[in-house]
Amino acid sequence: MDPPSLTDLDAVERVCLARPGATADHPFGPDTRVFRVGGRMFALVATRARPLELSLKCEPDLAVALRARYAAVGPGYHLNKRHWNTVVLDGSVPDEHVRELIELSYELVVAKLDRATRRALGD
Repeated sequence: MDPPSLTDLDAVERVCLARPGATADHPFGPDTRVFRVGGRMFALVATRARPLELSLKCEPDLAVALRARYAAVGPGYHLNKRHWNTVVLDGSVPDEHVRELIELSYELVVAKLDRATRRALGD
């Protein structure tokens, strides 16, 4: 059985929360779900947007390349546009690629955590 499409909020939440130490909250209000590791954001979902919009941390050169490759990828909405992209989850970016981008975002944030926190996450 194929995993559910990442155009669905529940599927996005499952992928994000499957990462070690990941938590979720709504610090910016009920319309934005924020996923964190070690207290730092690695993903944000605009929950009322249709299609959903997922913002992820990204390496600057890759961020630019993704924007050029996919019409559904743009600079991070209300975020540092050099380090964040917003992906419109309309199905035009393959689900497997979105999963990889979530993983990359998580890893970039974990790499900046202190050693004790990384060790607690199993890094």
